[in-house]
Amino acid sequence: MKQYDLVIVGAGPAGMAAAAAAAEQGLTVAVLDEQAAPGGQIYRAISAPAPRDEGILGPDYYHGRRLLGPFGQAGVDYISSATVWEVTKEREVRFSAQGQARTLRAERILLATGAQERPAPFPGWQLPGVMSCGAAQIMLKTSGLTPPVPLILAGSGPLLLLIALQLHRAGVEIAAVLDTTPKENYFKASRHFGGALRGWKMLLKGLNYIAQLKGAGIPFLSQVSGLRGEAGSDGKLARVHFSHKGQARTLDAISLLVHQGVVPNVQLSRAIGIGHQWDELQLCWRPSTDTWGETDLEGIFIAGDGAGIGGAVVAEQAGRLAAWQVACQLDRLSPKERDRLAVPVRRALAPVLAIRPFLDVLYQPAGEFLTPADDTLVCRCEEVTAGDIRRFARMGCTGPNQTKAFSRVGMGPCQGRMCGLTVSQIIADTRQTTPAEVGYYRIRSPIKPLTLQELANLNNTDQPQP
Repeated sequence: MKQYDLVIVGAGPAGMAAAAAAAEQGLTVAVLDEQAAPGGQIYRAISAPAPRDEGILGPDYYHGRRLLGPFGQAGVDYISSATVWEVTKEREVRFSAQGQARTLRAERILLATGAQERPAPFPGWQLPGVMSCGAAQIMLKTSGLTPPVPLILAGSGPLLLLIALQLHRAGVEIAAVLDTTPKENYFKASRHFGGALRGWKMLLKGLNYIAQLKGAGIPFLSQVSGLRGEAGSDGKLARVHFSHKGQARTLDAISLLVHQGVVPNVQLSRAIGIGHQWDELQLCWRPSTDTWGETDLEGIFIAGDGAGIGGAVVAEQAGRLAAWQVACQLDRLSPKERDRLAVPVRRALAPVLAIRPFLDVLYQPAGEFLTPADDTLVCRCEEVTAGDIRRFARMGCTGPNQTKAFSRVGMGPCQGRMCGLTVSQIIADTRQTTPAEVGYYRIRSPIKPLTLQELANLNNTDQPQP
């Protein structure tokens, strides 16, 4: 079993920055990446993006090149297309790559697994033609493909605006952008406006996105509610129904991209047994970490959006902070030098983090997506509706784990990734309590599928090939 000072899971902004910073301090580092090349979700395919015109994806995307260079020169063992399916409290990492299961041992582990798009169930979200904005962005970055038109985007948050703008730059005709941000969110977010002013550059960027979309003649409709997809005779999406400022509207569409923000990817951190807490602003679970990213399990760190949504810039700097703390714990860096390195990083992060409460409250999803109507599918894997979950709660079901016994909800191929938050919130709403009290699924390894052959042939003496 090969041993490293630091094993990093994920090669997005946090993982790449952490690997380079750790190697700079003389640590032996391995990076396990589920993708074929470094970049993570936000910088996906940054080494060879599909669009030749750099104006399509924009400068924020190409910032990833500044991380790619130092990462490639760091001399770390980078293992691509590696599916991590178990991390133990004894700091062993088990993964599969090229059809073979392997184990690495680490003095310290850093989870840089990032975020996932928030599940946003609504009537018709299971129809062919409906996909997340993030999925469309992956298609654009890796293959240069765009959804067929007529195309509608619906949802809330900065990423919705960015993807609409990227698709427009790619020459896609957009029928409409439907902003589902509840009107009352603006009032609630105003309490955090002081912090928003400190992060005025991000605020200005969002306003500029909206101005560019409207300037391009793309219909931008705010105060949208009652989103519903309708199938045509072929069973695929044909129309989108919604209410705009109280008026019922219908638009033809064969593609609908939806987005209700992102939430930390907590499957692996939960499977290890790290403590999690409910975030009232971001309306999601996040692992408990200290200011360096270390969790309540000694030697296991989390950096980036997997520890709480902050964005690419925050993830990058959080990766460096975690790496310096690991180097300090392993006596490669003195506490004084660690703190000296951290001072400018924390200073740069201050205005970026200051705007988060404003954005988190402003873009909290509307209630219709958090606790959808009874006939809405919540668990698409096992075809369980919101009404089913409410019925189970009224029968005495107190949490998501009990619902599995009633219906297999959360036991399908996605292992609860696409329904867990919604199930917790529906139960909490039905029982008039909080998601923190209701809890979440009990996640067990392996968290990703692997074959019995891989498991049976697990050989701890294998030397992974970078």
